Amino acid sequence: MFVRTATRRNKDGSAVRYVQLVQNEWDPAAKSSRMKVVHSFGREDQLDRAAVERLAGSLGRLLGQEPAGAAPELCYAGSAAFGGTYLLDQLWQRLGIGAILTGQLARTRRDACTERVLFALVANRALDPSSKLAAAHWAGRKAWIDGLPQTTDDACYRAMDWLYQARDAVEKEIFGQVASLLNLEVDLLFFDTTSTYFELDEEDEPVPRDKNGNPADETSKASEGRPAPFRAYGKSKDHRDDLPQVVIGLAVTRGGIPVRAWCWPGNTSDSALIRQVKDDMRDWTLAKIVWVADRGFTSAENRRYLRAGDHHYIIGEKLRSGSAEADAALSRQGRYQEVAENLRVKEVRISDSERFVICYNPEAAQRDAAVRERMLTRLQETIDGSDKLSATKRAELRGVISTRPGLNRYLRVTPGGLLRADAARIKAEENLDGKYLLRTTDPAMTTEDIALGYKQLLEVERGWRDLKQLIDLRPVYHRKEQRIRAHVILCWLALLLIRIAETATGATWNTIAGELDLLTLGTFTGPAGTFRQTAALTSTQRDLLAKLGISHPKKIIEVIPATPDQR
Repeated sequence: MFVRTATRRNKDGSAVRYVQLVQNEWDPAAKSSRMKVVHSFGREDQLDRAAVERLAGSLGRLLGQEPAGAAPELCYAGSAAFGGTYLLDQLWQRLGIGAILTGQLARTRRDACTERVLFALVANRALDPSSKLAAAHWAGRKAWIDGLPQTTDDACYRAMDWLYQARDAVEKEIFGQVASLLNLEVDLLFFDTTSTYFELDEEDEPVPRDKNGNPADETSKASEGRPAPFRAYGKSKDHRDDLPQVVIGLAVTRGGIPVRAWCWPGNTSDSALIRQVKDDMRDWTLAKIVWVADRGFTSAENRRYLRAGDHHYIIGEKLRSGSAEADAALSRQGRYQEVAENLRVKEVRISDSERFVICYNPEAAQRDAAVRERMLTRLQETIDGSDKLSATKRAELRGVISTRPGLNRYLRVTPGGLLRADAARIKAEENLDGKYLLRTTDPAMTTEDIALGYKQLLEVERGWRDLKQLIDLRPVYHRKEQRIRAHVILCWLALLLIRIAETATGATWNTIAGELDLLTLGTFTGPAGTFRQTAALTSTQRDLLAKLGISHPKKIIEVIPATPDQR
């Protein structure tokens, strides 16, 4: 098969040339080959050369040959996660966190890219929690960070060291900026603590500390505190008393926005921590603050300290503490007022300086009764037949039960050494089902506001849950104290961005991050250079960005022309 030109003459005698695709076929009758026209391309002077070139190119590709002079096609070089980091970076810049860090860095000799490294570490905590070594590989390779093509673990550690040094000024500026932009309601501040552990065999060596538990330096008075290890054994809230830990505090607004985080040595008790928190927050706001805290902060000294100035408190009181106030409040008669679904309140007057509110949750009462019934069943199964045992064997069984607080609570030992269920204790516990006691100094708040305000303390507990599950706060693998404290700050910033996104969209962070994970950034290379292009936005992604007031990302994110030696 080949192409030929054939000449034909018109009636006026002029010659016209035609382009044809022909092939030779064997004629058995004539015993010779004959030329057959397969396709005519038309007159040579009217030939569509572009169509012929396309046909030639297609035939060449069919045979695995590149047409002469054809430009090489673009090559797909891979993709990186883009949607999650884009959203977080937009919130980061809107809140002014990037500008705050850049302003602080301008006073030092550090590279301005430290701000980008810190953002990458915060985004990593929110999207793909990992070690700093893995985070350095994640940034730029697995996820696109604007302004940070790549980084190293050394750069991450240097950035964390600087963040620890500048933490006081940075935290205060971020709070002021966030409170102003989001119009935060800081009339109620919720405070609670948790702990996180370390995979260590021994706790740290004690070092001199100031009264707030920070390492003592030349400017602080080490004598105000006492030498103590940072990673130390203590009462773990993660049920890991066998491992060294640190204590972490979090202050949250009534809207669930975390405004600051603290870190203390692992053997620090909760009782005195809120006094330091109040001192640290003293200059941060001018409005009246009502501190809301759990039952671990109800000591008389804490209450006196929180009342100083124009501040008040709402603090839970331990019903089983045996305190005179708790006993007096529970003994008062009166009707409950229903203020919300599954919440009834009753105020009792037993003090001139404080107000006491008893809260009752019917659903919680049913749950408490069911739990107690299971405990009593297990206790009865454990002590059945113990009367026939020797005194020594009964004492051994008593020792085993004493290691189980849930069972030991309802156990009674008779004068003769027999094991019985404590009917009086069971009756007393029934009277406490679904109830909790609050004490406050605010004379203006209604009982409903007091009860609902304390109920919002669950926002802090939700913050701890997200810190440990979403942001992977535990366990921590850092060794140096300043990096552990910097790690806590990074987790706080990640939780701050997550809460803002959840509040604006009404969706959980798992839903938001899962949807934006589908928005990737593809890299393409060609003879003219390299460019990066985002995937098409889905309708759900558009809705999420619209609720947050974030503009759609550009289609082409980056263009890198090829150098002369690459062409």
